[in-house]
Amino acid sequence: MEATNAAARTATTVCVTGAGGFVGSWLVHRLLAAGRYKVHATVRDPGGAKNAHLAAMSGAAERLRLFGADILDGGAVAAAVAGCDGVFHVACPVPDYALADPEAEMLAPAVKGTMNVMKACSEAKVKRVVVVSSLSAVLENPAWPEGKAMDESCWSDVEVCRTTENWYCLSKTLAELEAWDYAKRTGLDMVTLCPSLVIGPLLQSTVNASSGVLVDFLKGDRLVKMKLRNFVDVRDVADALLLVYETPEASGRYICNSHPRHVSAVVKQLKSWYPEYKYATKFVHVSDEPSFNSKKLQALGWKCKPLEDTLKDSVESFRKAGVLD
Repeated sequence: MEATNAAARTATTVCVTGAGGFVGSWLVHRLLAAGRYKVHATVRDPGGAKNAHLAAMSGAAERLRLFGADILDGGAVAAAVAGCDGVFHVACPVPDYALADPEAEMLAPAVKGTMNVMKACSEAKVKRVVVVSSLSAVLENPAWPEGKAMDESCWSDVEVCRTTENWYCLSKTLAELEAWDYAKRTGLDMVTLCPSLVIGPLLQSTVNASSGVLVDFLKGDRLVKMKLRNFVDVRDVADALLLVYETPEASGRYICNSHPRHVSAVVKQLKSWYPEYKYATKFVHVSDEPSFNSKKLQALGWKCKPLEDTLKDSVESFRKAGVLD
């Protein structure tokens, strides 16, 4: 116990926004497991049942503090970031309903939330902020040379996103662009991570949007887009976030993508392991996602799990959570 208390006294303090979500939960888990971090975790309802898994994590009693903070509330964000050496901005508004006013319901909140975090980082004089962006801020670029793997220099075209009404891509692109503009103007040390479709075992009690893609494959309740997709394990994303935070020479953007795989191949593989499920029967064929490389991240020493392990671990966690019943 004395060793545990000593570790807590000497730990570096970091803030994780959106800590109760899929990526945020695994990041908090990794930070606590590392033993060298105290964590300020922002959630909307610290006492809510949906965040109970955070308080139950090993090391949480000594080194985790939950803050009730909506990222659109600048004062609440500043309170959570105060006293921190570093910040991981993971929170992102993803409405689960049809948007009547995309500008007000998705675009403005994404940008405002990110800027609230950036300003709080400046006020607290944090050493580094790591922002979770998305491959969505990379892939919508018709001008990119055909056949060339997209890298960190590629940005989604905001006008294309508007024209196609791809509001998620637009929100992630605008938020990251605003963050980089702020970092360059103020000298704030910032790194961004752009993951592909994040899947893997759940720690939180609810199914998030990206995990829902796999659930849809298994349950067969919804129309499934038949295309080549890019996947990455949530645990590998958490490791990547810690890696770019802890590596002094890390800078700029990092694509975080592990496995391009066609949806048909994923469904076939799942059927071979778990034939008892209903599986999707309604498909629409759409354009394949482009190819990406994660060489910049791999150069820092990042490694990823086999997709087969990720798929199996995902399904086992879905079963445990009862989401396939």
